[in-house]
Amino acid sequence: MADENVLHESAGKRSGEGPGKRVVVVGGGIIGVSTATHLQRDGASVVLVTEGELADGASGRSLSWLNSAGARSDAYHALRVAGIDRYRTLFAADPSREWLRFDGGLYWASAGQREKVERRHRHEVAHGYDSRLVAPSAVPEHVAGVRPDAVTEVAVVNPGEGWVSLPELIGHLVGEFTRHGGEVVTHAGKARVVVDGGTARGVTTGDRRRFDADAVVLACGAATPAVVAELGVTVPDGSPLSMLVVTEPVESGVTAVLNTPRVAVRPHPGQAFALDHSWYESQIDEAPDGSCTVDEAVVKELVAAANALLTGNVTLTAASWKLGRKPVPGDGEPVFGELAQVPGCFVAFTHSGATLGLIAGELMSYEILTGARHPMLEPFRPERFQHA
Repeated sequence: MADENVLHESAGKRSGEGPGKRVVVVGGGIIGVSTATHLQRDGASVVLVTEGELADGASGRSLSWLNSAGARSDAYHALRVAGIDRYRTLFAADPSREWLRFDGGLYWASAGQREKVERRHRHEVAHGYDSRLVAPSAVPEHVAGVRPDAVTEVAVVNPGEGWVSLPELIGHLVGEFTRHGGEVVTHAGKARVVVDGGTARGVTTGDRRRFDADAVVLACGAATPAVVAELGVTVPDGSPLSMLVVTEPVESGVTAVLNTPRVAVRPHPGQAFALDHSWYESQIDEAPDGSCTVDEAVVKELVAAANALLTGNVTLTAASWKLGRKPVPGDGEPVFGELAQVPGCFVAFTHSGATLGLIAGELMSYEILTGARHPMLEPFRPERFQHA
């Protein structure tokens, strides 16, 4: 029996299958918000619950490069390409949005790794991905604002890639979600799934509320493995520490996303840039409460690496930086779908939250409302870990 002191929030009539089904989505990042919005759009009655504010986790510190570059499985590539397609549809509806752009990408590796770059290019071509191998001297013909002498040996240009600023996208989706009658509950504290008779029946929150539902979606970013562990389910976690630096506004001709040996760079709304990389992961300190710190010298080194790439009299300076765990499943592949051990409880956990954000919400909504398993999600089921 539930604790009588726990508040019950608008339980309503349980409708079972299809439109009208009541769903609680846990997580205020792009995957949770997209799933909630698609469900509400498709006729469900949805409550979106988040521990703190919307976009205050990984979605607020993601480079959010829209791509399917490099080597990955055919199924993962297909899902990412579908994800990019949904962003193109959103972009076509309003190409003036400064938080969603498709101005291409540029990649190169460290000196002496020409074969690595060429292998990446060959793999992309084999997938039908738009990929062009260019010499450093030819870079200005494809990507503006980058110093050709910063490029080592050879580079890959991907003209079809883009980027999105997830906090703005989340705000856009939440606007639609609430207009259609969706309910947003922020600062709810940690959520736990209510299980009755082996089936998920809703969630309780850290502020002692209960939300009853026909289905629960867990999209808690890097916290997802710990949340499902409480249900006796194992989802391996490979989430590393990460940092995103946002610069002060600056005039620059760079519009593409740059992936280089020491810094990744993308444009950011307000004429700023967002910067990240992986070389400093071991230099981030994480406290027991999950808060993170890094020596400011690391931030300055990252910014200096970006400055070394840019043409003209451009000098970047850091305006802010955010740190935390970057959601990455233990095997690197996404985790999507209903838990076999807890019917009615669905999980969405992936590294590629930006690229998959819109398509993941769409396909999760499809599965929850129809009861059918979508074939594009079949390779990414959580039960694969139970069979390992």
